[in-house]
Amino acid sequence: MPSPVGHALAGLTVHMLAARDPIDLYDRRRAALIVGAALAPDVDLLFRFVDGRNHHNHETHSVGCALMAGIAAFLAAKVWRWGRPANLGVGAALAWGSHVLLDYLNRDTMPPIGIMALWPFDDGFYKVPWPLFLDIGRTLSWATVRHDALAAAWEVAVLSPLLLGVWWLRQSRGN
Repeated sequence: MPSPVGHALAGLTVHMLAARDPIDLYDRRRAALIVGAALAPDVDLLFRFVDGRNHHNHETHSVGCALMAGIAAFLAAKVWRWGRPANLGVGAALAWGSHVLLDYLNRDTMPPIGIMALWPFDDGFYKVPWPLFLDIGRTLSWATVRHDALAAAWEVAVLSPLLLGVWWLRQSRGN
């Protein structure tokens, strides 16, 4: 699984892509909700060993949950009377989906290997055969911390050009 740094960068990129104008782009609530949606699938780490099994990379790491997140964001925006609730819902769903994509593209070393990317349509685990991102360790030993820092630096190196490219495109179009 990529680090929260990588997921936050992907969420920020989605926020910049989903913003229709400078008002959306600089709305901190929208940005926080969309970046939060990119980080949210890892909430399953809190329930990691319920019933004696590892729940990480299960249902929360799927297109089904991405769709539910989009619907929840849409409904929340309607209740709170935020502008453009459909746009916010799409942004939240895409940000959640970015988490699924990044986890699909990483090196997984903890069984079950892969993610339930297509849940609820399929409960199989999927993993890319040629990972782009490194795994993140789950212990606090010096070797793990050093490896995790390297993995996060690699995520920044891979994802920052995408974020900067989206920012540049927005600036060149005047919004």
